[in-house]
Amino acid sequence: MDTELTGTWQKRIAEVAGWKITALSDGFLRLDGGAMWGVVPAAFWRSMTPPAEDNTILLALNCFLAEKGAHKVLIEGGVGDRWNEKLRGIYHIQGNPTIGQSLASVGVAPEEITEVVLSHCHWDHCGALVIEREGKLVPRFPNASVHAPSIEIACCQGPDPVRAASYRADDLGALDEAGLLHGYTETKEILPGIEAHVLGGHSDGVSVILIGEGKDRAIFWADVVPTTHHIQPPYIMAYDLDVARSYEVRKEWIERSADEGWLGLFYHDPLVSMARIEREGKRFSICTAGS
Repeated sequence: MDTELTGTWQKRIAEVAGWKITALSDGFLRLDGGAMWGVVPAAFWRSMTPPAEDNTILLALNCFLAEKGAHKVLIEGGVGDRWNEKLRGIYHIQGNPTIGQSLASVGVAPEEITEVVLSHCHWDHCGALVIEREGKLVPRFPNASVHAPSIEIACCQGPDPVRAASYRADDLGALDEAGLLHGYTETKEILPGIEAHVLGGHSDGVSVILIGEGKDRAIFWADVVPTTHHIQPPYIMAYDLDVARSYEVRKEWIERSADEGWLGLFYHDPLVSMARIEREGKRFSICTAGS
């Protein structure tokens, strides 16, 4: 019988190059296991990510707070709570805790967030950045500049039929109207010590976010490496738009991360939010010790 995992947020804190990084949560959802694992045989992935009876696997929504000096930077934007009962049921969305609750648990108010950095603009990565007040959508973090890949902003605001299911224009509309939304391309230094690198593959502009400098760095993997189980370069999701590109960037950045010893920040892993990727012969393994 298949075993269904239940999500429980575990707050973790790391220090990287003077940045304090705290794992936050906007709850959990479930997506089809086959779609999350692509061509990997079910007999193999079921042992690592046990599915429920409907074949969905549990995925976390791990956002990260990076603090240094006056900067309180939120990495990624969660799924939010603007979902009707039908969609909440389809995706098994569990807002426990919400991003607001997990921020409050570490003593940070929404007004204190100075920047938000998005890896891409899929609905499960930016939905919590806006809230509804008196029938109008407004920014949840009113004082934060929101940085996202320019091509992702364009895809969200006017998706074609292939991409439409992955984006919700309303998620960015209120941010744009408030003058908070800023696009980036290629490699962008958001702040000293925080860089965004546009890679593509999973989506047109999915990016990894680096915090720190040199070997003293953390890397936010976004959906390039969604969980600690996806660390082998060929483990490519069926959700990825460009499989060849996805393999290329995954191989390059997984190898680079392992060789440099960077701390990995994993958005969708329900059990491990922070870990390092290490080489193990021709394959890779996860090390949580000292992370």
